[in-house]
Amino acid sequence: MRLSGGALLGLAYLGFISLGLPDALLGVGWPSMRATFGVSIEAVGLILTVGVTGYLMSSVSTGFALAKLGVGRLLAGSTGLVALGLTAYAAAPVFALALVGAVLVGLGSGAIDAGLNVYAAEHFGARHMNWLHASFGFGATLGPLIMTSVLGAGLGWRWGYGLTAAVQGLLAVAFAVTARSWDRPRQTEAEPEPPRGALMLPTVWLGALTFALYTGTEVAVALWTFTLLTDGRHLSTGVAGTCVSAYWGALFAGRIVYGAVADRLPGGKALVGCLGGMLAGALVAVLPAPAPVTVFGVLLIGLFAAPVFPLLTLTTADRVGADLAGPAVGLQIGAASLGAVICPAVIGLLVGRHGTGVIAPSFVVLALLLPLSYAVTVKLKPIDARQL
Repeated sequence: MRLSGGALLGLAYLGFISLGLPDALLGVGWPSMRATFGVSIEAVGLILTVGVTGYLMSSVSTGFALAKLGVGRLLAGSTGLVALGLTAYAAAPVFALALVGAVLVGLGSGAIDAGLNVYAAEHFGARHMNWLHASFGFGATLGPLIMTSVLGAGLGWRWGYGLTAAVQGLLAVAFAVTARSWDRPRQTEAEPEPPRGALMLPTVWLGALTFALYTGTEVAVALWTFTLLTDGRHLSTGVAGTCVSAYWGALFAGRIVYGAVADRLPGGKALVGCLGGMLAGALVAVLPAPAPVTVFGVLLIGLFAAPVFPLLTLTTADRVGADLAGPAVGLQIGAASLGAVICPAVIGLLVGRHGTGVIAPSFVVLALLLPLSYAVTVKLKPIDARQL
């Protein structure tokens, strides 16, 4: 079946929404999951680690897979892999099988992310690129609502993963049926290889560190806010789960707004303002105040975090030089995946040793390190790769 460009755009939006669904289930479902499997609270780090390992493996090999399969078949197979991984979660009798599910979800998600971005960069404009990434936030907003709803109905956390697996399965069928529509001929130009040792330059690695700290902050807030609000602020499961969804909703809304006004806002100044806003939100969340104040701080973090990732990507050439922008972006995306695992896992270790009182201060530490890393990076002069 061949679809028009508009129909493919709609399906691409659904694909980005599907990327956000599995990531956001874990934060609300983890307390129930760890009780089922009889593991410690910091064991979530294992799930994150194996998941991001699968994600990195598939992202690195996506170019080869695209050449062999094409975009349509890659999207169909990868979405089916995510559906299989979520099914493994839902059916897992022991924690080890849940880890297998995490690997499968990571493998599929990495390929979906890369495949959709490759296609979107070649066929859609800048506005749709921003809004496609906002769709991830919409999916991440739905994820906690799904898990909160099934837990509230007394169905258990497995139903949350099972329902999401069914959605992914339907999307895999849609990609398979429309596979030929995605694989239209395109013109590509070979890019010169970066000079040997160029990616070892401090400006490139500091940029990668900034990406790692950003995604580490975004994911850590999403993952640990539920525990902070229930154990630390004594909110009910339903209210806390709704607040986590509201955090993802703030990310979604911020990206929609940024996509509409991006052409009128200087990237550098907007980025500085957003990083400051994230820090302000973390400082509000750490206050020894009633739960609504904590929730307000978390929502501020989400709202100001929304444009940071695209802004950091768009200003890469300003920091590292035009010749190194392409390879630097690839390194930054990989670092972002690692940050999304390491930062929440470290907080998990701290919580296991010192209790939930360390969660909000951890948000503040991350929100401080992020603008510091960015400030040091922009102080370095861009590199002319031809002089290396």
